[in-house]
Amino acid sequence: MKTLPGLALALLAGAALAAPPKHPPPVEGRVTQVVDGNTVVVTPAEGAPVRVRLAGVEAPLACQDWGTESRRALADLAQGHAVTVAQPQLGRDGVVTGALMLDGQDLARRMVSEGHAWSTRVKWDRGPFVKEERLAQALQRGLHAVHGAQRPADFRRQHGPC
Repeated sequence: MKTLPGLALALLAGAALAAPPKHPPPVEGRVTQVVDGNTVVVTPAEGAPVRVRLAGVEAPLACQDWGTESRRALADLAQGHAVTVAQPQLGRDGVVTGALMLDGQDLARRMVSEGHAWSTRVKWDRGPFVKEERLAQALQRGLHAVHGAQRPADFRRQHGPC
């Protein structure tokens, strides 16, 4: 009887190891449109264009201070370039969220470090790019040089949607 629980645990552990987690394959294509400071359209060589939101960042809305500059910065980095969307996840809104990689560089990280976006926050978590954001703030890069720059959620609460 003592071996039965051990056998059950071993079987469960073996089943968990045998079934690797299912991750969608990376999306590869060319950036054909930059919608805003954290959303692009990637068109694969074959297939329909995919709307992609950069994981881990919040960019100013188009109607906010620095919204146009943020969009322009992402366009300068990505427009027309071949990219890979690593770790893509389809959201409820039909938009894919993932790491937009160009020549091995995460463009979300670069947008935050250059002051064109904030690291995403969830409750007490400061986000994946908090170091880059703090450095951009300290150096007053991009939107951090604008007096009163607001995160999109704060802007919507105060002013409503664009």
